[in-house]
Amino acid sequence: MKILSSIIKPTHKPITPFQWRVYAALLLIPRGSVTTYGLLARYLGCGSAQAVGQALRRNPFAPDVPCHRVITSNLCIGGFSGQREGEQIAKKLTLLTAEGVEFHNSALKDPRQIFHFPT
Repeated sequence: MKILSSIIKPTHKPITPFQWRVYAALLLIPRGSVTTYGLLARYLGCGSAQAVGQALRRNPFAPDVPCHRVITSNLCIGGFSGQREGEQIAKKLTLLTAEGVEFHNSALKDPRQIFHFPT
């Protein structure tokens, strides 16, 4: 939480306790790795990957808090900034490519790049 607190700007909307937990968990995902909405939800003890997606959609700290490192359970790119196609998805792909994460035919090229949260 302290790391997140250091990047809050006065213009940010209030952040719920659940969002704080989601954003803090994102900081565990190393550069060059991705996780899935489902794995993130399971780590948080949340039964809803969709709830995680909604928190990510509202991430005011992106890309410093790397929501771009979360993909779908079938290893496809998923959404970014509330979009599932277009400019935002291109931006997500650019961020991931810069970190060494590649996609082929819309799916993660190397499944070994999936980050599993500690239990």
